[in-house]
Amino acid sequence: MKTISPHAALIYVMVVVSAADGAMHERELTVIGDLARRLPAFRGFDPDRLGATVEDCCAILQEEEGLSAVLGLVVDALSGPLRETAYWLALELALTDHRIALEEIRVIETLRHALGLDKLVAAALERGARARYQIS
Repeated sequence: MKTISPHAALIYVMVVVSAADGAMHERELTVIGDLARRLPAFRGFDPDRLGATVEDCCAILQEEEGLSAVLGLVVDALSGPLRETAYWLALELALTDHRIALEEIRVIETLRHALGLDKLVAAALERGARARYQIS
């Protein structure tokens, strides 16, 4: 069975959300790169591997039951605290364009269940993400 690193798992989560609407937009790819370069969770990750990691995830998503396969890899690769980070990253990607598509909501909910996150933890992360993008 294939395994991935925690860094790759976090990137896979962002790719899954980005691809939920059937396309990965340049803005989303830029955000993925920015987050992978600056967040402490990616300490030790080689940014030169980002493109290959995104491509690996996209290839798996193209397979039958690809989403399930990706989520299985993600869950196996992430410890408890990084599962919360993964969920926050999913929200961050979904809010990149200041709106969340129905497909993204479905993927995020599927991700929450796969990661085994408590509803209260998920709600707190969702509220924090929304607060970050509110405008006056």
